[in-house]
Amino acid sequence: MSATPSALTPTQLGAYFAFTEVGSLLRPAVEQQLRDAGGLSSVQFQLLARLGDSAEGQQRMTDLADGVVYSRSGLTYQAQLLEQRGLISRGPSPDDERSTVVTLTDAGRDVLAAVFPGHIATVYGLLFSAITDEDASDLARILGRVSEHLRAAPPRSASRRRK
Repeated sequence: MSATPSALTPTQLGAYFAFTEVGSLLRPAVEQQLRDAGGLSSVQFQLLARLGDSAEGQQRMTDLADGVVYSRSGLTYQAQLLEQRGLISRGPSPDDERSTVVTLTDAGRDVLAAVFPGHIATVYGLLFSAITDEDASDLARILGRVSEHLRAAPPRSASRRRK
């Protein structure tokens, strides 16, 4: 294993600053669009979108927390808010009574359908319209590698539970 350097190279520093700036500029616009179109926080949107992409529109609560890199207690609170709006339902897992299964409701699908067109337009307009598909592929590959590295030793709230 290589030793940690005492300084970042100019290229590394530039990449770091660009990465943090892009996140800082992109996040508020995306969050505003989600609030305006669906009354959702970004975490609530991620939760609904992950459910929408999963088989039968359901997942275990711990898997959702692991996927959105959010504390389990924080995600429980967000799920409670979504359940109060009728966008999800929660219940015991048929396979493991200690687990809670979250299911996307028809109302939740309707909110996703209302949010997605503007979400796609916002993300495309702010992020992907400025780069080529090849650049996007490189970005996905690079950020995927960094994500794998970070998940190797995540903060406790983001660590995956043992199965």
